[in-house]
Amino acid sequence: MTVQSWTFLLVAASFALYIGIAIWQRAGSTQEFYVAGGGVSPLANGMATAADWMSAASFISMAGLISFMGYDGSVYLMGWTGGYVLLALLLAPYLRKFGAFTVPDFVGDRYYSQTARIVAVICAIFVSFTYVAGQMRGVGIVFSRFLEVDITTGVIIGMAIVFFYAVLGGMKGITYTQVAQYCVLIFAYMVPAIFLSMMITGNPIPQMGLGHVDPSTGLSLFESLNGLHEQLGFAAYTSGTKSTLDVFFITAALMVGTAGLPHVIVRFYTVPRVRDARISVGWALIFIALLYTTAPAIAVFARTNLINSVSETPYSEVPEWFNNWEATGLLSFDDKNGDGLIQFVGPNADVENELTVDRDIMVLANPEISGLPAWVVGLVAAGGLAAALSTAAGLLLVVSSAISHDLLKRSLMPEITERGELIAARVAAGAAVVVAGYLGVNPPGFVAEVVAFAFGLAASSFFPAIVLGIFTKRTTREGAILGMILGITFTAAYISWFKLLHPELNTAANWWFGISPEGIGTLGMLLNFTVAIVVSRFTPEPPAHVQVLVDLIRVPRGAGEAHEISA
Repeated sequence: MTVQSWTFLLVAASFALYIGIAIWQRAGSTQEFYVAGGGVSPLANGMATAADWMSAASFISMAGLISFMGYDGSVYLMGWTGGYVLLALLLAPYLRKFGAFTVPDFVGDRYYSQTARIVAVICAIFVSFTYVAGQMRGVGIVFSRFLEVDITTGVIIGMAIVFFYAVLGGMKGITYTQVAQYCVLIFAYMVPAIFLSMMITGNPIPQMGLGHVDPSTGLSLFESLNGLHEQLGFAAYTSGTKSTLDVFFITAALMVGTAGLPHVIVRFYTVPRVRDARISVGWALIFIALLYTTAPAIAVFARTNLINSVSETPYSEVPEWFNNWEATGLLSFDDKNGDGLIQFVGPNADVENELTVDRDIMVLANPEISGLPAWVVGLVAAGGLAAALSTAAGLLLVVSSAISHDLLKRSLMPEITERGELIAARVAAGAAVVVAGYLGVNPPGFVAEVVAFAFGLAASSFFPAIVLGIFTKRTTREGAILGMILGITFTAAYISWFKLLHPELNTAANWWFGISPEGIGTLGMLLNFTVAIVVSRFTPEPPAHVQVLVDLIRVPRGAGEAHEISA
């Protein structure tokens, strides 16, 4: 069977599985639509959380970033991994103890204000749509290559699938669909990693293969790659070019952004008890670690294979995989010196670089570059789609619940019936799918870059409001509202200025304090914290029942008691 045949077979089988689960576990009430009825087991929730959190950025783009950026790319690995630990230890149990449906629910009740709730709704929608743009682009990239359609058509196909199981199943359907998607994505990630580790190092464990030393030369895999880089005019793979301050700010933005992402936080409302939230966090960490400890090995294998496969190769003799990816527009060759050879070189070389490679294709193209069996190539395509669609569904549900529950039920139309609220949730999810598709066709950057912007926006808006809401009784509604507005506005403006309005100025020389758009969320978070704390000191303290609420959130027993008091 051909690569395309295997891809059709595996993708169709996985889609049939997802749709079947959505029908089987379709939501019949608002509680099932928003939080799966609160009855998901810790193991299943841990697996669903891992799939929800490990998006197309983790599966498709992160290893590609590390592959191209070398040492500098490790900030994404550190930030996203550390962020989940921060979320698990600092926020998850307390939010489950609160027992609400959504993050705006928590913000509105904790800060005793419908205005705070509406600001949180706007922030949730803004963050979610920024994040989902990266997921839909990932879907388009996979379809454009493996189903041989253009990226726009690929995005539309992905929209149709997400629309079906997100709108029909709600959180209940999405949760069990994400369990299946985690199984697909982790299998699809590990199988080629094991193949490549065996081929390149002789060790079937990719994490150990990364430290392989070639007995004939005495050089480690990293030393060999550094040598290849330097011969081609690149900086050594293990050297860093980013400033220490920027590395710190990007890592911090990704960490606290993770802890403020509404689609991840809501997962801790789907288990029966606070104890189950803690256990599901532990399971999720194990499931996430399988992929994240493998990503650096995939990056090194991919970089080595790409250089060895095409550098100084006559264009007339390029392998079939090169032509396949060139047809997508995500890889291109420009014979600048007319010698017919592909010069893949860095800025320190004597000749100009002639090969342009979109970093988002590295994981997807790696099995083809390495000559792995066709079924492995098709499996990677199915895994990439599983990663993108699982996160997209979670994000779209956040948008849906923010509009139907927080905006309509809790703010504008408190008299709406449960049936009416469920219909509104499904209509909102459908509309969100359409907007997500548009953003997937017209993204503001490559997958991991767009996702990094979403994390920065989450860091600058939700994280301070949640942390202060849990750990301080003195933070007032005025402080929280102004903090969220200023934090996310500053961060969004900075990102837009350098990435959308003036991309020609997007260099370290023009950044404030040398902080890149990917790291500016940390500064936005600090601004949010400062404004919230200072304003709270000059405004009347929260009502007595809110201060009791804060105490109850931190008491380690009973789930949902705090929310019952606030309601």
